[in-house]
Amino acid sequence: MPKFFIAGTNIKGGMAIMKGRDAEHAHVLRLRPGDDVILCDGEGTDYKCHIVLADKEEVQAEVIEVKPCTAEPTVKVTLLCGLPKGSERTEYIIQKGVEAGASEIRFFQSRYCVSKPESPEKKLERWQRIAEEAAKQSGRGIIPEVGWDAELADAFNIALSKDLGLFMYETGDRESLSSVLDSNKEIKSAAIITGPEGGFAEFEADLAKIVGLHVCSMGERILRCETAPIVALSALMYSTGNLA
Repeated sequence: MPKFFIAGTNIKGGMAIMKGRDAEHAHVLRLRPGDDVILCDGEGTDYKCHIVLADKEEVQAEVIEVKPCTAEPTVKVTLLCGLPKGSERTEYIIQKGVEAGASEIRFFQSRYCVSKPESPEKKLERWQRIAEEAAKQSGRGIIPEVGWDAELADAFNIALSKDLGLFMYETGDRESLSSVLDSNKEIKSAAIITGPEGGFAEFEADLAKIVGLHVCSMGERILRCETAPIVALSALMYSTGNLA
């Protein structure tokens, strides 16, 4: 069943209205009166609706069922990733991160980032659009926010504000990711920090330990920068009971 995100203010008196880009998308999907759709207010509530009017400018639908979105994880996870080189890898992380359950995805600049854009803020609109499409496809109840932080220190500060902060590192003295997750199954929030193509410098891993993050290993295999955040996120989702 097609899913759309609309503002809660567009759902009143048992009726929902879609206009603009969403109405055009419904037209492309050839939705007609009599078809059912799921509309979500972006705050975790789904509205099953029955279309009563549809054209390119506006879709009107009758609300027939209201319930919490069952696809939202019990833990809010922020992915903090060193900015990859090339838009394909960045967009892969956004798409798969949203599908796997991330509530927020942010990119940062670190010592070994190959990509050094002068104004990644210009890409935020496209990144957010990718997150929205992935949220629709995967049945999410929110549209995860995608953002940019200029420094690794910003990522550290975000991670320290969560119940659990994980810094993924490929060498040296590290904790096992599985053991850390086994000891933190009841958390409500978490952050996962992963590096760019070149990984992290040793001093960056040392700083992560100093500020109190868990510096973790995911085994002996070296994962690509677009693979590591999704693997770590999936492990966390499984550990907290959000991946059956």
